[in-house]
Amino acid sequence: MKKVITYGSFDLFHEGHYNILKRAKELGDYLIVGVTTEHYDRSRGKLNLVDPIMTRIDNVRKTGFADEIIVEDHEGQKIEDIQKYGIDTFVLGTDWVGMFDYLKEYCNVVYLERTPDISSTLKRNDMMQLVKLGIVGTGRIARRFQAETVYVSGIETIAAYNPEKSSLESYAKEFTLKPFSEDYSGFLSTVDAVYIASPNETHAAYVREAINAGKHVLCEKPMTFTYDEAVELYKLAGEHRVVLMEGIRAAYLPGFQQLLTVAKKGTIGKICDVEACFTRIGVPDSREMSDARYGGAFMEYGSYTMLPIFKLLGLDYEDVIIDSILGESGIDRFTKVGFRYKDSMATSRTGAGVKSEGQMVISGTKGYILAQSPWWLIRSFDVRYEDASRVDHFEAPFVGRDGFRYEIAEFLGKINGTGGKDYKLTAEESIAMAKVVEKFMNIRRKQQGF
Repeated sequence: MKKVITYGSFDLFHEGHYNILKRAKELGDYLIVGVTTEHYDRSRGKLNLVDPIMTRIDNVRKTGFADEIIVEDHEGQKIEDIQKYGIDTFVLGTDWVGMFDYLKEYCNVVYLERTPDISSTLKRNDMMQLVKLGIVGTGRIARRFQAETVYVSGIETIAAYNPEKSSLESYAKEFTLKPFSEDYSGFLSTVDAVYIASPNETHAAYVREAINAGKHVLCEKPMTFTYDEAVELYKLAGEHRVVLMEGIRAAYLPGFQQLLTVAKKGTIGKICDVEACFTRIGVPDSREMSDARYGGAFMEYGSYTMLPIFKLLGLDYEDVIIDSILGESGIDRFTKVGFRYKDSMATSRTGAGVKSEGQMVISGTKGYILAQSPWWLIRSFDVRYEDASRVDHFEAPFVGRDGFRYEIAEFLGKINGTGGKDYKLTAEESIAMAKVVEKFMNIRRKQQGF
C-alpha cells in the first residue's frame, strides 16, 4: 500500500483545498491529512484563523479523500509522522516549493500546483473587509508596531498622523504612508481603524474623535487618566458599534494566557498574593524620564503590573495604597501600589531610572508561580513547591517582536467578529486600571505641588 500525507490549516475551506486533497489522494492508495491546531499556527506566526479546528477537520472529512485525519500541533512532527506511518509521499502546494526538501531523506516530496486565484486569504478578504489602518503618533513604539502589521493578513496601514511634521515625514517615508499633520478628521476619513501611540495626554481626545467618526480604536496605555472618562469612552464605542481596545500587549501573549490558566485551575492552591515588577533605567531625555505631568514609572508601566493582579484577584479590592519616590524632574522614579483584598493582597512595583528584578511571583497555599524578567514578554514560567526539587517548567514562546503581532491579531479578530468572547482584556479591567491611574495622578500632583 502506497501512503501519502499532506498538511494544512484548511481554514475557510475552498475549492483549492478540495483540489489539493483530490490530487494528493490520486498519488497513492491511502491518504493521511494533518490539520494544524490554532496554537501551532500561532506559534508559527499565522494569527488570523477563522474556523475552529473541529470545523476544519469536518470539512476535510466531508471531501471523502482522507483515509485518516491527524492533528499537527508541534514543530518537527512531520518527520515523526512520516516515520510513524510509513509514508511514501509527502505532498504540499507549490507555494512551499523547496521548503520541505529536507524530508526527501525520508520519503518522496511532491509540490502540487495551487488552484489559480483561490486561497484562504482571498476568501477571508471576501468575507471580511480589509481593514485600512491609520497610525496616530510616529515615535519609537509606532515603528515597532508598524513593523509587525505585515505579519497579520487582513489589515493594512495606509496613513499616519502627527502634528510634528519632522517626525511624521521620516516615518511616512520609511513605511510609504500618506502623511497628515493638521487635518485629523481628514486623516480619519481615509481609514477604518486607528492605532494611537501619541503622547499619553493626547490619547483620550484622539480616541473620542475617532469613535465619533465611526472608527475602531486600538490605543496605547494609559488610554485615559480618569475613571469617568474611561467609562464614557467604552460607552461611546458601544453606541457607535466600534471596537475599542487598550494596548497592553502582555494580555494577548499565549504565555500569559497559559500562566493564568495554570494559576486559576488550582495548581498552586488558593492564590494569596501577586507581586509584579516592571522597571527600566531609561533614557534621560525620554518622555517617561522627563515629563513630570504625564510620564514617570507608573504612567509608563503600571498598566502592565496591574494586569495580572486584576486578572487573578479580580476588581473588588477593599483598599489601594500608593507611594512614590520622585526624581529631580518631578517624575515618580519608583512607585509601589498595594492592593488589599478580602483574603489576599497584591503589589505593583514600577521604576523609571530605578532598576529592580522584573519578575512576577504568584503565591499560593500549595506552591508559587515564578515568571522571570521580563515577565511582560513571557516566554516561560515555573511552578515551584515546598519540595525544592520539584519544579514544573512551562515553555510558551511567541513569534515576532514584543508581542505586537498578537495584539494586532486580537484587534483584527474583534473588528471582524471572529475574536470570540472578550476575555483577554475586558472593558471592565481597563476601566478599573483608569480608576487607579486617577488616584495616582491626584497623589502625584499633590507631591509635585501642582
